[in-house]
Amino acid sequence: MADKALNELFHEQLKDIYFAEKMIYKTLPKMAKAAKASALKDAFNEHHTQTKEHLARLEQVFEIIGEKAEPKTCEAINGIIAEGEETIQKFGSTDVIDTGLIAAAEAVEHYEMARYGALAAWAKVLKLPQAEKLLKQTWAEEQQTEQLLVKIGQQSADRKAA
Repeated sequence: MADKALNELFHEQLKDIYFAEKMIYKTLPKMAKAAKASALKDAFNEHHTQTKEHLARLEQVFEIIGEKAEPKTCEAINGIIAEGEETIQKFGSTDVIDTGLIAAAEAVEHYEMARYGALAAWAKVLKLPQAEKLLKQTWAEEQQTEQLLVKIGQQSADRKAA
C-alpha cells in the first residue's frame, strides 16, 4: 500500500516539476533580455539550454514509469515567475534589476532543488535506478546554477545595486 501511494506521489510531483520546467523554459529568455550584466545574460541563456535537457530527462523518467509526460499546473512556480515579472516591470530600468533577477532566479532554483531532491530520493526507494540517476543529474545542475547566480550577485550585481 505504501509503495502504491509513493508511486502516485512520485507521479504527481513529476508532473508538477515538468510544468515548472516548461514555464521556466518560457521565462528565461525574458530574464536574459531584462538583465544588464553580460555574465547574467549568459547564465540565463545557458540555463535556458540546460532546461531543455531537463525537460528531456523528465520525459525519460515518465517513460521509465510507463506514464505519459504531462504537466500539472504548479501554482508555486506560477507565483515565483509572477514575482520575477513584477521585478522586471518595477525595476527594469534601474541599476538594481540584476540583483532582483538573481533573487527571482534563486527562488526558482531552490524550488527545483527541493523537487528534484525529493524525486531522486523516492526513485531510490521505488527501485527506479535509471530515474534516480536522471533526477540526481538535474538536481546537481540546478545546484550549480544557483551557485553561479550567487557568484554573479556577489561579484558584481549586488555591488552595482548598492
